[in-house]
Amino acid sequence: MGAEDGLFGGEWKRALPGRGLVRGALELILPRETLDGETAVGAQGLSAEAWMRIHFLDGPVCDGCGAPFDYDPGPGVRCAPCMARPRAFDAARAACLYDETSREPILKLKHADRTDLAPMFARWLSRAASDLLAEAEAVAPVPLHPLRLLRRRYNQAAEVARPLARLAGLAYLPDALVRRRATESQGGKSGAHRKRNVAGAFHVPERRRAQVEGRRILLIDDVMTTGATAEGCSRALKQAGAARVDVAVIARVKETGGLTI
Repeated sequence: MGAEDGLFGGEWKRALPGRGLVRGALELILPRETLDGETAVGAQGLSAEAWMRIHFLDGPVCDGCGAPFDYDPGPGVRCAPCMARPRAFDAARAACLYDETSREPILKLKHADRTDLAPMFARWLSRAASDLLAEAEAVAPVPLHPLRLLRRRYNQAAEVARPLARLAGLAYLPDALVRRRATESQGGKSGAHRKRNVAGAFHVPERRRAQVEGRRILLIDDVMTTGATAEGCSRALKQAGAARVDVAVIARVKETGGLTI
């Protein structure tokens, strides 16, 4: 276990004495609410109404990038962008589209210390990426740079990857991949700028190569926009000898004119 395994976040917070007792006492006084403000009975995360508004990607998707198809073209079919330019990763899946409904719980996990939402997202991914999990041998999170990890105290991708690996019965590799360069936020950048921003930022340390060599790795992140981060991580894992790298994210962005990654 290491920093990427949540030692600055979820595990540290759960170790605080009396945290669970305090939360339990508060729930006796105040009704538990879902993220969208509706009262829930023993529910975690979303009300039934919000759940219905989430655009889960349950239908046919591109085998390469996970973009949804309007109709089922058959197994193994890839969209035109994937056929035109092969990705550094082998396949990708997303649990849902990133929109006004899914954005709030994802941002609460990422920025508001809501690591208790991670198991819910892990269950979403266990369904959306079931075909990739069936072929995977290990699960690894997209890493944060140590300075950002210190500020945030936990890696949101690791918080989801850990319970997902447990659900699937797969090896969990929290420190196999590191971010050796502090990159700028990808928000608001063009696809080309995103690629330049993360170029050479990811690395598999020599002491971790044995965890990666010859294995099929499922890489976990929260949101995919252009896929630049996923591709940077995938290149580093394959350079270290990974036999295959697939990607699973909680949500992916839908852009005007279609989905791009």
